[in-house]
Amino acid sequence: MFSKSVIRSSRVLARGFASTARAERNVAVLGAAGGIGQPMSLLLKTDPLVTKLSLYDVRGAPGVAADISHVNTHSEVKGFEKDDIGAALKGAEIVVIPAGVPRKPGMTRDDLFNTNASIVKSLAEACAEHCPKAHILIISNPVNSTVPIFAEVYKQKGVFDEKRIFGVTTLDVVRASRFLGEIKSKDPKDVKVTVVGGHSGVTIIPLLSQVEAGKDVSGQQYKDLVKRIQFGGDEVVQAKAGTGSATLSMGFAGARFTNSLIRAMNGESNVVEPTFVLSPLYKDQGVSYFASNVELGPEGVKKIHPVGSLSAEEEELMKACLPELKKNIEKGEQFVKA
Repeated sequence: MFSKSVIRSSRVLARGFASTARAERNVAVLGAAGGIGQPMSLLLKTDPLVTKLSLYDVRGAPGVAADISHVNTHSEVKGFEKDDIGAALKGAEIVVIPAGVPRKPGMTRDDLFNTNASIVKSLAEACAEHCPKAHILIISNPVNSTVPIFAEVYKQKGVFDEKRIFGVTTLDVVRASRFLGEIKSKDPKDVKVTVVGGHSGVTIIPLLSQVEAGKDVSGQQYKDLVKRIQFGGDEVVQAKAGTGSATLSMGFAGARFTNSLIRAMNGESNVVEPTFVLSPLYKDQGVSYFASNVELGPEGVKKIHPVGSLSAEEEELMKACLPELKKNIEKGEQFVKA
């Protein structure tokens, strides 16, 4: 049984997390020693719904595991490195993947592609072998391409389940609520903005017209807000002056989505998060993956919600999004097929 102080501290550290009846949930993090992996693993350690945490990286994960294992919450933490990925994935119900190289100043997500694509492909092969039924949460950039890469590997291995592979776009949602909340002098937790499309630049579409606080944002203020949501990562890369990218906020976003999925797995109803999944919404335009509000359930994707009515400005954003997203998806699929 948790002490009241432990539960209280968990809620403070990971605001927005919610708990339901306990169930044994085994979460593995691949890339746990990196800039995203470390803060996210710490937040997962404070989440009462995570009972076992397996941390893997090519090096450094055992040290990270030893460090956060001292946090006085109930979950068990173990670290694995080098060739021990099979042991790290054994019994995993959820695998969160932030592995890969970070962006540097002037680097686009496309610049990351060759290195991160190879990393994600090898991790997909390991997951297909050791935990083919696990829910896969992909953070490794560029998400618009790495999710199709993972899916294509699973198809080749004969273990593909479209309901269990997610691209984590939660950081776009977190930024949108934070930035709009700043403009409107509102607590961000009371400003829920749906963000659809993809997870890079012009593929990110915040549906400001569908939230009360965003309906009257217009003109240059609207353009500036959309640009900041779409290119918030650049803001962090520049501020860190070459020393890193959006690692801490992404760690928070990854932990938040993991918590939402566990709650749905535990039977909580109406758990809805925007996420990048295989989707029928724009399939007729050649876009097979798309982020929109998705109701989560025990098997993963329970229901994909349509984007709803769009303003004239959002229609223009969609026109810019779809061709770019289509190219990103095809690039990922062709990487595996080639």
